[in-house]
Amino acid sequence: EVQLVESGGGLVQPGGSLRLSCAASGFTFSSYEMRWLRQAPGKGLEWVSTINSRSSITMYRDSVKGRFTIARDNAKNTLYLQMNSLKPEDTGVYYCTNGRERGQGTQVTVSS
Repeated sequence: EVQLVESGGGLVQPGGSLRLSCAASGFTFSSYEMRWLRQAPGKGLEWVSTINSRSSITMYRDSVKGRFTIARDNAKNTLYLQMNSLKPEDTGVYYCTNGRERGQGTQVTVSS
């Protein structure tokens, strides 16, 4: 059974940082491109970032470039998203996905 379990969300002030993690199991994590998605309150799901299986290619939506960093540890079957200089518009539920399944998400709230 495929499992993707996100963690690390929380409430942070604007300008703060959070590090999200996604623990993967039930599939060959090291063979999959992985992505972070997010859903803001009342809005649709949007793509945030992608990393290829070998960590040699990373991509970001424009609004998070220079602030977010995606990474993975294939030995630990874990995906990460380091989020710095957070803004209120980064608020939402963050999900990791292998392109087929998605986790339950972790809530990120950026507010003073």
